[in-house]
Amino acid sequence: MPLFIATLVADGLKEEQVERAVDLLDLETACGVRRSGHAGWRWIDEGRAADIDFSNDPVSARGVLEADFPGIDIIVQPESGREKKLLVADMDSTMITVECIDELADYAGIKPQIADVTERAMRGELDFAAALDARVALLKGLEESAIERCLAERVKLTPGAKTLVQTMRARGATTILVSGGFTRFAEPVGAEIGFDRVIANVLEIEDARLTGSVRRPIVDSATKETTLLGALAELGLPAEGSMAVGDGANDLAMIRQAGLGVAYRAKPIVAAAARARVDHGDLTVLLYAQGIARHDWVVA
Repeated sequence: MPLFIATLVADGLKEEQVERAVDLLDLETACGVRRSGHAGWRWIDEGRAADIDFSNDPVSARGVLEADFPGIDIIVQPESGREKKLLVADMDSTMITVECIDELADYAGIKPQIADVTERAMRGELDFAAALDARVALLKGLEESAIERCLAERVKLTPGAKTLVQTMRARGATTILVSGGFTRFAEPVGAEIGFDRVIANVLEIEDARLTGSVRRPIVDSATKETTLLGALAELGLPAEGSMAVGDGANDLAMIRQAGLGVAYRAKPIVAAAARARVDHGDLTVLLYAQGIARHDWVVA
């Protein structure tokens, strides 16, 4: 019989909340909570994260728990292969807190115009490549120095990003940052966080100014999916050994291919399709999802 784990994560998580979750799985589903140990559940870190073991119907389990605990991040997955050996992650609004192209546009005085297109593209309302070309064209003539200013002044790491990546790497995982953004941001961000590899788009620059074009081929949804599948093949891993995390429509393909595909504070189309969501906590929720307690984290 397959075995599953529901992980509940929240600051100030209470024992009675976890016990209520166990009761819900027993009473409102046919999940079959295993009652060995502490009444069918155990702390990963007391007051922060707990696991519930059950035997079947993970879809019902997730639905019941998410409906009853709207302020708690809940990850439901098979017990087998829980700790991942491959992480493929988006950058903008996932590993960092901003959309770089929107912030760069602010230096050209056109942030609202470009941010609207970015939002629509991330919601899946526009073709990604066409939307990227249109936005970059509007930046034509912007001084190259604006990139470094933007990187220094606007780009902030998402809380938990370094800890997630460096902990996974220390435990033998391969980590890849693959972004529909630009290498001039992704490469320094990837280096600071500690990713093994970085893949992103290249802005064309001549005479220290943006030309308004992006080098081909564009890093898009297909690139992200291919990157994940290629890394699985290279590492000899099954899909179950991977995790993908992102927030926008161009992340959907890789999220669907991964063993654990995670929508991080994501657009509705992504949140609805992903097998797991993180809506409240930071990126260390994804360590708890793998059963890794705080005392085993690599804290940068």
